[in-house]
Amino acid sequence: MGDITMALRSAQSGLLSNQEALNVVANNISNVNTEGYSRRIVSFKTVSISTGGGGVQIADVARAVDEGLLKTLRVENGQLHTHMSQETILARVQELFGAPGDDNSIAHLMEEFNESIELLAITPEKSLEAAEVVRRAQDVLNKLKDMSVTIQDLRLQADQDIANEVSHINTITAKIDQLNDSIIATASIGRDVSDLEDQRDLELDNLSKIVDIRYFHRSDGDVVVFTKGGRTLVDTVPPVVSHTAASSMTSTTTHAEGDIGGIYVGTKVDTNDMTNEIVEGKLKGFIDLRDSILPNLQAEIDELASELRDTFNQVHNRGTTFPGAQSYNGSRIFIRPSNQTMTLAADDDVKLVLFDSNGDQSKVTTLDTIMRSSSYGSGADTDGTWTISEVAATIEDWLQANGAENATTAISSDGTFDIALNTTSLNLAFRDETSSTNGSTHEDVVISYDANGDTVGDDSISGFSNFLGLNDFFVDTRTENMWESNIVSSDLAVPAATLTFYDATGSLGSLAVSASTSITDLATSITSNMTNITATVVPEGDGSRLRISHSSGSAITVTQGNGETLLTELGLHVSDAASASVMSIRSDIVSTPANIATGRVQWDSELGSAGEYFVSAGDDTNIQALASLMTTTNTFEKAGGLASKTQTFSVYAAEILATNASLVAVNERERQTQETLVESLQFKSDSARGVNLDQEMSDLLVFEQAYAAAARVISVIQNMIEALERAVS
Repeated sequence: MGDITMALRSAQSGLLSNQEALNVVANNISNVNTEGYSRRIVSFKTVSISTGGGGVQIADVARAVDEGLLKTLRVENGQLHTHMSQETILARVQELFGAPGDDNSIAHLMEEFNESIELLAITPEKSLEAAEVVRRAQDVLNKLKDMSVTIQDLRLQADQDIANEVSHINTITAKIDQLNDSIIATASIGRDVSDLEDQRDLELDNLSKIVDIRYFHRSDGDVVVFTKGGRTLVDTVPPVVSHTAASSMTSTTTHAEGDIGGIYVGTKVDTNDMTNEIVEGKLKGFIDLRDSILPNLQAEIDELASELRDTFNQVHNRGTTFPGAQSYNGSRIFIRPSNQTMTLAADDDVKLVLFDSNGDQSKVTTLDTIMRSSSYGSGADTDGTWTISEVAATIEDWLQANGAENATTAISSDGTFDIALNTTSLNLAFRDETSSTNGSTHEDVVISYDANGDTVGDDSISGFSNFLGLNDFFVDTRTENMWESNIVSSDLAVPAATLTFYDATGSLGSLAVSASTSITDLATSITSNMTNITATVVPEGDGSRLRISHSSGSAITVTQGNGETLLTELGLHVSDAASASVMSIRSDIVSTPANIATGRVQWDSELGSAGEYFVSAGDDTNIQALASLMTTTNTFEKAGGLASKTQTFSVYAAEILATNASLVAVNERERQTQETLVESLQFKSDSARGVNLDQEMSDLLVFEQAYAAAARVISVIQNMIEALERAVS
């Protein structure tokens, strides 16, 4: 009887075990289309008792998951979403920038601007052609501004996308933490946790699309999640990840300078900012757009704009309108004009000529002559080095003594050099020459500019009018409160120097820089030791710029000691950031296009007793030079993703468009490559993890037959017991 009973129990265990196996198969089949569901695999084990076999029982119902493959898939999926997150924004930039041949592209508009100048050069006295130059120049500026505005809008959008994804991270990590708790609690009472683990895997999949994650499992079923950089996202209590989106964005708004908030894990302190550590996922894509890709494009546009401004203005300042001008408003800002000085190179001189309404010479002198005269200004300055204030006072006295009794020449409250004749009968123009002799060769004078008044020249500028910015065509609203270096290697070690910083109040202090100091340490030292001065290292292209700014927005000057080369090696200059956004055409040229400087002050040795200067309405000398400028190659500094280049303005503009198109194409190509890899890994993972209906039907038949066989055994044993009962009754 004992053997029969044991057989009955064994058959019963087979019946129950195969019933459970059938239930697992049914669950697999019903979840064939459920996202994140992992196929369950039933394992059996023999029940052993002291007298022999005791039947069978379910050893384990395990998920069919290849954890190693799954980790690889999540890493590669993060890379895929890096590229996918950039597609929409890059497409919008491409739509705005267009191709070089498009009618509204910056390259095409630059060509049209050049053509309008060439037409004016044919008939410089024509007002219609002059108005066309202004219109085409305005088209170029409008396009540059539109490109800049769009880039900054897209940077703002990318930053808002970062904030949204950070919010998603907190939602996901909270779910993972809850699932961790549920898995631990459920497993502790011996219940199946496969469904909970599937849900957790699904959340890990979602998290890997946003940020690079790494993870490991503890023995109790808990999972710990952290970034590749080591920031813990899920553990006992998940930290809050935070990012405050910027409310606005400009060309000078950067994460490096602290204008854009970080992505903080836990408390909002710099050491908890993981922005620069993220290497995969949507966050990486958006961060690269906001801090690298789009700023690089902006830098290229600003380089185009600033080079156009500076080179065009230099030539425009060599010329004059007919019959000269009755007022000038300079563009260079002098923060301490009573201390800052200028010195003309040996023999160089500047002619100051007053003309009547016909363009005929009324009075003429040279800058050197009146500066050395005791009749003007505060007296004779015979050493050849003159303060900017003294130059203004001397010119004012000479103008007043030669027919413009009410003339004023002064440094404005903004620090610019302004001249007003305050008469309608005379007009003023300038001509740089190679000597003080009348009729000498017309050539830009070379000016040594001492920005700090220490008797040592800090900069060399060509052209008197260009130095002061008296006859600029393009103007902007920069206040010179920000200086920056050229793009330099991030590991550059600077030479020893003593830097001195100035604003309108005077010296802000000096800083001794040791040899081999890195630009990062230099920036830290400047910020720590200088009053109202902040320095940061801003990434750009394949290097960085040292950026120095005044905390209150005041204009500043930075100088170095005599013979030192630190500033020279860095290429430190007034920042051109945002140039494309703030440039405009001088207002009087917009209202009166005839104010374009088409001609130059000319010399005729046959006029008067010993020759005279004159200006004429039909003179095309300067407009021809401007036309030549637009078709001549110009050196563009390294900016954004473009190396230093020597090209025409139109070709450089086309380079910017080509660079953007290349970014779009490369991102698309890398996305497709990564997508193929992810699909391959996903297929392998699904093959191991997903439900295969053919396999399930095969298992169904096996378990069905085993169940039927166990039931048959029970039926046979039941008949045997009944026969035994009949025999003994």
